[in-house]
Amino acid sequence: MMKKLLLITLLACAGIAHAEEREWITYKKFVESTRLDRYYALPQSERDKLDFYLTVKPSNKALKASDMNLTVVHAGTRTALPLDDKAHLRMAPNAQWLAADAMIMTTQAKGEKISMAYNLDAVVPEGTEWPYAKLMSSVPQANAAIGKVAGAFSMFAPTIKSVALSFDKPAQLTIQSRSGTKQFLSDAKNTIRLTPDATLLKENPLIVVTARPLRADLDTE
Repeated sequence: MMKKLLLITLLACAGIAHAEEREWITYKKFVESTRLDRYYALPQSERDKLDFYLTVKPSNKALKASDMNLTVVHAGTRTALPLDDKAHLRMAPNAQWLAADAMIMTTQAKGEKISMAYNLDAVVPEGTEWPYAKLMSSVPQANAAIGKVAGAFSMFAPTIKSVALSFDKPAQLTIQSRSGTKQFLSDAKNTIRLTPDATLLKENPLIVVTARPLRADLDTE
């Protein structure tokens, strides 16, 4: 089973009920509670193979992400948090919002909670042919990033062991190394799982896939 990373935070919405807009949380607290600041403080070279994003959605499964209407109010301006259709947020901390102590507003009903989980996947390289390390060095890079972002809590953080490539149809992956050619076929769920090999990371042979993956999940299995 796939295991998603890393942190889930539940923050209660306080205020009046129904669809009236009200304060939810300061932008600064939002950034600190999700450790966005810690992640984006890492040098680009220590996170360039990682796809980091938050999943922000109502804890109540009967509600939709659109019910939250999360809007940042800052210096007389209003900016909706750019959640995609999967309730994912990819956004570096905004320095102006932090300095001005901007507020995030919501229209979610009184007493409902919002869950925030942060996820770490591997970046899928462009095309269908890549150097081995361009994909598989995401595993050690992810573990190093997790340790730095988690800080004192790193002992409780999961260890990434593999990359699971998901396709929209059956696919084949080929690694052309000096020791020979290795081929992997997708399973019944159109997934190919690879664990990093120290020899291949050093040699950095070519990976060829018959179709471009939809995503590359970093997994603990």
